[in-house]
Amino acid sequence: MRTNRGISAPACVALVFMASLVHAAYRELDTIVAVVDDDVVLASELLSRLETVQEQIQARNMQMPPQDVLLSQLMERLIVENIQLQHAERRGVEIDDETLTRAVMNFAEGNGMNLEQFQQALLDDGLSYREFREEIRREMMISRLQRNLVSRRISINEKEVDDLLNSPYYQQLLSDEFRVGHILLEISQNASEEVVAEAHERARRIVANLREGADFSQTAMAESAGARALEGGDLGWRKAGELPSLFAEQILNLEVGETAAAIPSPSGIHIIQLLEKRGAGTQREHQTQARHILVQPSEIRTPEQTETLIRELHTQLEEGADFCTLAEEHSEDPGSALNCGDLGWTTGDQFVERFVAVMNDTEVGGRSEPFQSRYGWHVLEVQDRREQDMSEETRRNMALQILHQRRFDEELQEWLKEIRDEAFVEIRL
Repeated sequence: MRTNRGISAPACVALVFMASLVHAAYRELDTIVAVVDDDVVLASELLSRLETVQEQIQARNMQMPPQDVLLSQLMERLIVENIQLQHAERRGVEIDDETLTRAVMNFAEGNGMNLEQFQQALLDDGLSYREFREEIRREMMISRLQRNLVSRRISINEKEVDDLLNSPYYQQLLSDEFRVGHILLEISQNASEEVVAEAHERARRIVANLREGADFSQTAMAESAGARALEGGDLGWRKAGELPSLFAEQILNLEVGETAAAIPSPSGIHIIQLLEKRGAGTQREHQTQARHILVQPSEIRTPEQTETLIRELHTQLEEGADFCTLAEEHSEDPGSALNCGDLGWTTGDQFVERFVAVMNDTEVGGRSEPFQSRYGWHVLEVQDRREQDMSEETRRNMALQILHQRRFDEELQEWLKEIRDEAFVEIRL
């Protein structure tokens, strides 16, 4: 049973007043602002999220929407996140510390920092590293839950794969990418004809305003019930085949900046605008054949001893030692050690940034100097390079992934609506 879908106008005014005048005291009291099944949403969570979103909007030089609109959107997002976390806990979804640390390190490396530098950067911004880790853990739990439950609802047959491979969408996939703005006007399944008619009229007005030059991001933040509303409705860059099938055809026919007519669906009314478009490359990919030796610190080997070992192995290779023999004897990469350190043909997508950079800088037939990644110390050899046409198997796998992603986005929206409708929610403002 669902209650109190949104925040009433007086409640929003009250919370805005509290947020602006008694922010610190309100945090200290940590008032319960919503009861969600067996858990609660606290005022500190809502206000902390408000601060973050306001900073993001300012960083993007976007006009700040009214606080009551932001608070209503944020309250709904926190409620849906809370419901999902409770589902995850009941189903035993866990993120162990090692997996979490790897995710945080990847995040740090993506920002050009090692872990210590990243921790210091958080501290400089007044943020807690422990709280950041827990936020990442929650996001990973929700993502894992969604993959597990939503993927079960998806079924794809061979004919659908064949149809996609032969479709214009797949050809577009190989040439263009699209950045799409999305607004969802949600309509309850039990809504009266009058409510449905009002929603369609509202959609017509929004489309008209957008076509007259209204800012899409601002409109999405104020009007949309979609999952990306607070990001201005921006769905990010997507290849043609990855666009939700509901509006893929319309996007392909839009010019940049153009807004399509409103699109009805079981979950509501969708409004889309093509924000940007760019080329996506060709059917060929550059691949490297490489092999490496990896050594790692351990309880019986210090970081200093590990570096000394890899440099000794590098010296032996330079003096003519057999790479295969050294890899089988010393490499601690279980996936390649028993295969002479061979990594096969690769584009590098599965490797960390540091490894890819060294691999790309090493000439064919050449060997790198010892270098360190978050996995340990490496020395690698590049054996060959090629420009490869995508194989039929690769093309079919790509088509399968595209179809799955399309269905996943559609099923995710439906699933989120279902669990929200089934949850008991009481707004306490």
